[in-house]
Amino acid sequence: MHLTRFHSSFTYSITCCLLLLLAACAAPEPTFSTSKMVVVSKNMPFALTATPTPPGSIYYIYRGHNNLVFGVAWSPDGLRIASASMDGTIQVWDATSGKHVVTYRGHHDPAFTVAWSPDGKLLASGGYDQTVQIWNAATGRHIYTYRGHSALVSAVAWSPDGTRIASASDDRTVQVWNVRTGKLYFTCRDQTGHVSAVQWSSDGKHLASASDNGAVEIWNASTGNHLLTYQGHGGGVWAMAWSPDDTRIASGGSDHTIHVWDALTGNTLLIYRGHSGYMHAVAWSPDSKHLASGGFDESVQVWDATTGNMLLSYHGHSDVVVALSWTSHGDRIASTGFDKTVQVWQAE
Repeated sequence: MHLTRFHSSFTYSITCCLLLLLAACAAPEPTFSTSKMVVVSKNMPFALTATPTPPGSIYYIYRGHNNLVFGVAWSPDGLRIASASMDGTIQVWDATSGKHVVTYRGHHDPAFTVAWSPDGKLLASGGYDQTVQIWNAATGRHIYTYRGHSALVSAVAWSPDGTRIASASDDRTVQVWNVRTGKLYFTCRDQTGHVSAVQWSSDGKHLASASDNGAVEIWNASTGNHLLTYQGHGGGVWAMAWSPDDTRIASGGSDHTIHVWDALTGNTLLIYRGHSGYMHAVAWSPDSKHLASGGFDESVQVWDATTGNMLLSYHGHSDVVVALSWTSHGDRIASTGFDKTVQVWQAE
């Protein structure tokens, strides 16, 4: 299965039209050994393993969405998970049991991205309706809608102090704005492609953005001034993550590789070639020692971020892997994909 969104010659608008047709055909359910899984109830949107499992083994599957799941984010305290779907909802659920907590229905079109505030009280979500919406993570109460973009919102990221949000869009901009008032601080306009990802450095001083033109850009988070361009990829960049220790950035895309590079100099440190298809997800472990990556080959691979040695490969998904989130405790990963599930599994 291929998604037009990930080819640099097409826009998200064309992609979503294609996806609406593809979504009519149900993706096959992933299969697991019955010795490892206990299905709680056919009416429940989740399945649990009976006991803690070894690395690479499924802990549970969340099935609350009825369409493709594009985004996933683990709360800072590790107690909840939020997922964004083409069904137009953002769903929050208990990270231990998989039980549903709240559903947010403020978006009128597919939702692509979701991010927790640093204190875990609020969520920001973006989607095809060109908005970023802020809402209460416990009650689902809408707080604010930001309407600064002129095309779909592909990614959102909170500043470490929780006062600003950076939003990336198919309108080729990254916009940084005040969470409380919506006041726009600045717009990064040097993008020559549709922006697919945005992240803050953990000290809040810099921003990184990736786009389908094959580049990753570094910006001053106070002024919006451009600082650095990384152009090591041979195609569009669809995934990007800044290491928690602020020293490295990992990026992946249509050239089937993940590049790890120095965030200060832009020098390439490592190229990981373990996947056989487009890359669409990459996430660092909390200690910055490991990376998890996923994409069109339907696998999630965990590997050493210094040596590139693969540590484990997870094959629970039956379709493209779109997003990954590593719990703050470092022991579990949540992965989403075109099979309409969010799967939580042991990373170590």
